[in-house]
Amino acid sequence: MKGLKRILGLCWVLLGPLSMIFMFIQAYEKVGLAAEGVEKTNTALQWGIILCIFIPISAGLVIFGRYAMAGEYDELPDNAE
Repeated sequence: MKGLKRILGLCWVLLGPLSMIFMFIQAYEKVGLAAEGVEKTNTALQWGIILCIFIPISAGLVIFGRYAMAGEYDELPDNAE
């Protein structure tokens, strides 16, 4: 189980930056395809909000994966007390 946690930690570390790269590419494409004027402004605003929300989520994935690879989750308590 410890090996699986470490492997999944590597997956999380890689997934964070890859997801952000994918989202920036999508934002660039969608804003570029929008018609000029108000529609382009609205699309850019929507993608700006989406990116501001998902950047911390992506950073959290990297941090979570780093801790998993370091073995921080190997010994978890049996109860909450």
